[in-house]
Amino acid sequence: MIRVTSGGRWLFAVLAASAVLLSGCSDAVDPKKLPGVYRGAGGGRIELSADGTFSATRVTPSEGGDPVDFSGTWDYEDPGTSSDFVYLGVEDGGLGMTGGIQLYVDDEDTLYFQSDPDGPVTQELKKTS
Repeated sequence: MIRVTSGGRWLFAVLAASAVLLSGCSDAVDPKKLPGVYRGAGGGRIELSADGTFSATRVTPSEGGDPVDFSGTWDYEDPGTSSDFVYLGVEDGGLGMTGGIQLYVDDEDTLYFQSDPDGPVTQELKKTS
């Protein structure tokens, strides 16, 4: 018969919680696999180039907004505490600003805009090449 002490129960609880957390983690995204063309509903298109530049055509980054075109530079961000995202440094286009916007990474083949963390996905884009 195995006797479990309170220290043993604590260790078991920690190991069980770790197993649950690890099983929920997805594979890390390889930023080198992100370059390519992504297309979404309504003709939305984003091209992430390997040189760190991007162009966006007919994308809807904010809820209720009209499709816009813009371009600039991109960089992959992995904050570790929230969703991974591609930071789009906007240099030109229909956003009416020079700054940045987050394009969230579901996996290496799916990107999406979500202007409100509690709101719906504004536009999802799937990799086509």
